Amino acid sequence: MKTLLELSRLIDAVNIFVGRTVSWLILVAVIVSATNALVRKLFSISSNAWLELQWYLFGAVFLLIAGYTLLKNEHVRVDVLSQRFSPRTRVRIEIFGVLLFILPASIVIMWLSWPVFMDAFINNEQSSNAGGLIRWPAKLLIPVGFALLVAAAFSHLIKCVGYLRGMCADPTQTANSESSEEHLAEEISRIAVEREQTPPNRKA
Repeated sequence: MKTLLELSRLIDAVNIFVGRTVSWLILVAVIVSATNALVRKLFSISSNAWLELQWYLFGAVFLLIAGYTLLKNEHVRVDVLSQRFSPRTRVRIEIFGVLLFILPASIVIMWLSWPVFMDAFINNEQSSNAGGLIRWPAKLLIPVGFALLVAAAFSHLIKCVGYLRGMCADPTQTANSESSEEHLAEEISRIAVEREQTPPNRKA
């Protein structure tokens, strides 16, 4: 279990890096959108390439940060019933949801989107709009984004099992601070080390 928790920390570190890096694309998209609007209004100049770039940036943010969003427990949830249950019951529901919904759906989408990307890449697919961008970078975002989500779901599953075994903190708690993900990773390591150092209880 310790090895799996270390793997979980590595996956989380990758998603944290990707999430924080890609989030800057929101600012880039705003700048591109504002500049494009000003140029169009002031000089009557417009470009499909700049318009499509905005779509690409939005798609990159939406897809590549999905794993980071799961790590921070910020996806939309319907917790009306689960909040009435004990923490351990909620974690069991999480495990059920990951195994039955998140992982299967994400793996299928990742698997099916790869040939679509490869076809666009091999044929150097271009936008149907005049002056538009090439299409394969946008289509690559789909398998990559869902691969990150699959990894995040697997990491979440590991932490849920670790919590039930008393080896890490509750991973279903919503983050309230900027450093919450690092705190969770540190808590996992601390509890794992304490568990190793504490000798098992022996019955007389």
